Amino acid sequence: MKSPPMHLNSALTSSTQSIQIATQIFASPLRYDLNWTPHPYLASSWEFSEDKKSLTLHLVPEATFHDGKPVTSEDVAFSILTIKQNHPFKTMFAPVTAVDTPDPHTAVIRLSHPHPAILLCLSPPLCPVLPKHVYGDGQDIRTHPKNIAPIGSGPFRFVEMKAGEYAILEKNPTFFLKNRPVLDKVIFKFIKDPSSRMMAMSQGEAQLFPLMENTRNIARLKKEAHLAVTNRGYEGIGGHTWLEFNLRKKELSDIRVRKAINHAINRGFIIEKLHNNLSSSSTGPLTPQSPFYEPKVESYPYDLKKAQALLDEAGCKPGKDGVRFSLTLDFEPGLPEQQKMVAEYLKSQLRRVGIDVQLRSSPDWASWAERVSNWNHDMTLAIMFSWGDPVIGTHRSYISGNIRKGVAYSNMSGYHNARVDELLSQAAQEMDPVRRKELYGEFQKIVVADAPMAYLNLIPFNTVYDKRVQNVFTSIWGPLSPMDTVYMK
Repeated sequence: MKSPPMHLNSALTSSTQSIQIATQIFASPLRYDLNWTPHPYLASSWEFSEDKKSLTLHLVPEATFHDGKPVTSEDVAFSILTIKQNHPFKTMFAPVTAVDTPDPHTAVIRLSHPHPAILLCLSPPLCPVLPKHVYGDGQDIRTHPKNIAPIGSGPFRFVEMKAGEYAILEKNPTFFLKNRPVLDKVIFKFIKDPSSRMMAMSQGEAQLFPLMENTRNIARLKKEAHLAVTNRGYEGIGGHTWLEFNLRKKELSDIRVRKAINHAINRGFIIEKLHNNLSSSSTGPLTPQSPFYEPKVESYPYDLKKAQALLDEAGCKPGKDGVRFSLTLDFEPGLPEQQKMVAEYLKSQLRRVGIDVQLRSSPDWASWAERVSNWNHDMTLAIMFSWGDPVIGTHRSYISGNIRKGVAYSNMSGYHNARVDELLSQAAQEMDPVRRKELYGEFQKIVVADAPMAYLNLIPFNTVYDKRVQNVFTSIWGPLSPMDTVYMK
């Protein structure tokens, strides 16, 4: 792993560093395969009420926490309500009004309206089942001492975590799924230096490197005879890079300017030259791996003459120096191929159509987030994850009700379209997948035409692993899934 997690309680965070470890420690009610199909985990079965406003989970009776206490419906209720109150993804459990516990192995989730994303919300990265007897002791959940030494009911038990160096988990001998896990121990190493991470994989000191996005490193490790590379298992995460416009700025409030910038970007150059042909083009709010993806949206082919004509039409005439206007461009620190290198390319490219771009780097993610979430920017590159269902990861960037100053990854552009609000509200409650796909299809067409962002490329996440490692990975959540079926030849 590139950096150590702040803690291991994934009920409080969307950090992939935390989730990778937490899903080994905590079990969840459901899990998903590579075909977006839910499967039993802590819940052996489930059913919706006729009006779809309640979901009943039937828990496996034999599940226990690592301290030997049984997993009950009280723990499920406590966990869902804790996540609702503390997790940054507010839409996940926003419709949950209560969780009834008629008996120890039955939990009934009450909803204010039908919630088509609820099953996905109950899967490993998003719904760790916490032991109420541990975390419900009256201490602040956000600073609870067990966040760094957690007790769960997952396939591996926490042993030790040394700050900045490693976390050690061992096989849970009382895991409720028979003959699992297969591995006796999992050691997560935190290696900040990129060269050291590469060396660890190359020399066999590490056997698994997930969430690798640096295309040069991917290409290099592909040549190692003992290693394999796969991009499977990232369908749920759905990462892509976009250029987000602050629509409060005079020039960027004009749709012709935004469309001009779109036409001035050669996405093929980004993919071929900057990403070694290992990334692919992003065409809109959803990635092609999403069941709701709509490919027939407005396209913005590379066309400098069209870009210049649109800028002329918008009244942005070039001065004697050829400059029409100036904009600042921020970008997220880290992931240089996806951010800094793309920012430098955009600076040179937009200068060709008369837009002077000043790049602003940030010393760390918090500094970048503070600036752009408070709207003190013109444009910013950002990396966004879909998180499986649009309700979870996509709505937040487009609904006008989520224009929240000071909150990163909200609707930071200030985009407001009444029809989009209406479509997303309907899609958040539509249980028919066919009708839901139609709603999201219209949403994607409108947003791409409105161009509050310029969609650039999908993040080329890959997993590099020793060829002796098997069953990598078997879920849309990839490295954010329990590794109970992973084994070494």
